[in-house]
Amino acid sequence: MLYKFVKIMSSIISMLPRSLWQKMGNALGEICWILVPANRKDMAIGNSMCSLSLDEEQAYKIAKKSTTRFGKMFMEVLYMPNLNKNNITRYVHMEHPEYLTEALSYGKGVVLATAHSGNWELLGASLAMYGFPLVAVVQKQTNGDMDKFINENRTRAGMHVTYKTGVREMVRMLGEGQVIGLLMDQDAHRDGVMVEFFGRLASTPQGAAALARMKDAPIVSAFITENKDGTHEVILHPPVWVQKTSSRDEDLLLTTQQLTNVIEQHIRNASHEWFWLHNRWKSTPTISE
Repeated sequence: MLYKFVKIMSSIISMLPRSLWQKMGNALGEICWILVPANRKDMAIGNSMCSLSLDEEQAYKIAKKSTTRFGKMFMEVLYMPNLNKNNITRYVHMEHPEYLTEALSYGKGVVLATAHSGNWELLGASLAMYGFPLVAVVQKQTNGDMDKFINENRTRAGMHVTYKTGVREMVRMLGEGQVIGLLMDQDAHRDGVMVEFFGRLASTPQGAAALARMKDAPIVSAFITENKDGTHEVILHPPVWVQKTSSRDEDLLLTTQQLTNVIEQHIRNASHEWFWLHNRWKSTPTISE
């Protein structure tokens, strides 16, 4: 039932002027902020104060804007079936695509490291529409109908979709020269490696570094940010490699810290677009007795 409803909504949004559904998204975002529990708001405000050295009023604005933007982001996801390789350049501009082209030229595949900043769904779709062989590594949605709808959008854009549990498939497709997209800015609990993020230790996914080290593949950091006119800019960074020494753990730690530094700098540049409602510092280092 939900799947059919979302499909109908997508069809309706696709027929509306862009300016109208953007306003609808902004209104939806304001409602979302009202519905966020007070303790979650306080956590987001506190983390942005600590990370960005802001006063409470400034941090409140950042936390709120980073939440309300999800309304328009949701509308953009509903509108995505209208986008294709022929019109994507009107909506998304690619900054330094040569970095990803260069990384692919080595014939080892590419690990794409990104974050929950900007419209990351549009990031993957636009890269695929620009002709890059992207494999989206995703978390399965709790709701099966939404999972089906979102994955349809991804495959329609040209992406191959695999779930986080499909490690063997990731390794195989990386070896075939594909681009494996990994989000690496959420708390990784006991599975992560502790690196500094805004001056505090945070449990961080090491999958990007581990996969790249295993296959000797380059890593490209990529982000998307919204322009004032409602279009988007994809920002690609030069490829980097994992330094391969006798200590695998040290190699993964150093590379994960390097990638996290790039993510941190991007967030500093577009702090209102990051997912501050996520408790990034939930896991703390284990203190040995």
